[in-house]
Amino acid sequence: MNKVILIGRLTKDPELNFAAGSGTAVTRFSLAVTRPFKKDETDFINCIAFGKTGETIAQYLTKGRQLAVTGRI
Repeated sequence: MNKVILIGRLTKDPELNFAAGSGTAVTRFSLAVTRPFKKDETDFINCIAFGKTGETIAQYLTKGRQLAVTGRI
């Protein structure tokens, strides 16, 4: 399994929803991550956070805020 660490800025406000059956919080957001070795290139990464982590992201972060995310591919 591959581990990934991304540091970027939110492209829009996170979207908080709750799963129909379980009621688990599901937050969707997109990060703009600039490449340090290539000038003026940016990758836009779609992310999903679940549970308490997702609720916290939706509550405290807005468009333009910087965020570090770790996960797996």
